[in-house]
Amino acid sequence: MFSEAHPQLHTIRDLLRFAVSQFNKAGLHFGHGSATAFDEAAYLILKTLYLPLDQLEPFLDARLTATECKQILGILERRVHERIPAAYLTHEAWLGEFSFYVDKRVIIPRSFIAELLQTQLSPWITDPNDVTMALDLCTGSGCLAILLAHAFENVQIDAADLSKDALAVAKKNVQDYGLEHRIELIESDLFSSLKKKRYDLIISNPPYVNAESMQQLPQEYRHEPGSALASGNDGLDATRRILRHAAQHLTEDGILIVEIGHNRDALEQAYPQLPFTWLETSGGDEFVFLLQREQLRNE
Repeated sequence: MFSEAHPQLHTIRDLLRFAVSQFNKAGLHFGHGSATAFDEAAYLILKTLYLPLDQLEPFLDARLTATECKQILGILERRVHERIPAAYLTHEAWLGEFSFYVDKRVIIPRSFIAELLQTQLSPWITDPNDVTMALDLCTGSGCLAILLAHAFENVQIDAADLSKDALAVAKKNVQDYGLEHRIELIESDLFSSLKKKRYDLIISNPPYVNAESMQQLPQEYRHEPGSALASGNDGLDATRRILRHAAQHLTEDGILIVEIGHNRDALEQAYPQLPFTWLETSGGDEFVFLLQREQLRNE
């Protein structure tokens, strides 16, 4: 179909229509940045042509060279036949206005914590200048550590991950943003390599997919590292370990913020004694919790 279509497609409008049709026909899953077939097709076409990602309309009727058309069809074909997420095809993912390099060594950045950092975690942090040491646990691509550095001007950040491959990607992103002097990358199985370090703020977007959901993941998600997704039968294995040790690594007034996917009910049933504060995000108030060190002391 793709090679047959090549001689018939001349403009970006032609390719966009063709791409949306093929994406819908194939029943692709969109959960890594784009919400619809149209949005993802437009992104892939504009990105491949080195055009501004927010300016589709002026270029819709621009005619393409044979080489440009071939390049676009090639990336669209891979998206359809291999079900590779767009971010891995372009090696680019976005959180708000920030872009990050990604490849299959890391999960594609997506986190409600990113939008919470835009408000400097107000009202839970009243003076951003008081945050001088922070930890991004399970940093992956380093995206949240980088957003932390932009949200809190005085903060020094440890960004920890068990995966050497993930840390290699994080290193590239940290260097791209010129933050080597503020972000230290640490190979660590959660807190294991952090010794007695304490932090004013710990954030984490750990693995949290339960066993049943892992079996039902769309093909697109199966390109991501399984170890960065799966977290035991109920999805809470990593979160349990974080709750067990977090108090030892928080300063007296320190806070812990963790994203747990759709596991709110399971977590509250497992820890009825913990007074979780559920933070409001664009997706609702069931995905990210906050606990203060005092609330974790007896855990």
